[in-house]
Amino acid sequence: MALRIPAAGFGILLSALLAAVPVYAQVRDPQVVTPDAPKKIPEPPAKLPKVNADKTRGLDFLFGALKAAPDEASAKHVEGRIWALWSQTTSDTTALLMTRAKTALDAKQVDLSLQLLSAVVKLRPDYVEGWNRRATLYYLQNDYTRSLQDIEQVLIREPRHFGALAGLGMIMQELGDDKRALDAFRKALAVNPHLEKVPELVKTLTEKVEGRDI
Repeated sequence: MALRIPAAGFGILLSALLAAVPVYAQVRDPQVVTPDAPKKIPEPPAKLPKVNADKTRGLDFLFGALKAAPDEASAKHVEGRIWALWSQTTSDTTALLMTRAKTALDAKQVDLSLQLLSAVVKLRPDYVEGWNRRATLYYLQNDYTRSLQDIEQVLIREPRHFGALAGLGMIMQELGDDKRALDAFRKALAVNPHLEKVPELVKTLTEKVEGRDI
């Protein structure tokens, strides 16, 4: 059974987090994104598989399959199908803008990529991946305030978005809020137990926040 988290609860949580973000994080100059940037959060594979157009029913089935995956290879296959469904759009304009945003980012044209993604979320505010891609780009620029705002929009629309949950955890960890980081990582793992490096982060933060078992 897929994890269901009330959208209203996320709105309240993210609003509280935004209020708690230190001032230094809000005014920090963005860094140029480079291909070898050390920051890494779950992202869609370079080549997405073709999937059925029945997004709602398909996602419910795939999240169940993801939890039951017997090995990493199977889990990656299911993950790819989930990303493919999230990335689906019936709008040719949205698809073109997303492609151009990726091309711009690959060419290190960060401002252009942000402009294109902003056009996507304005054109299709219910398109989850527009918000998620922009949140990722803001995160890579250390613009945590805007990244958190976009993560909120992602999770309102798709509370099971393990990429956004992991990103939330990493932002909270970098801001020194280990408790909220741990909570976000645990939610991400509850949805997708096969996330790379997240189990290790949960273990480390659990010991730090809750202490070792006696």
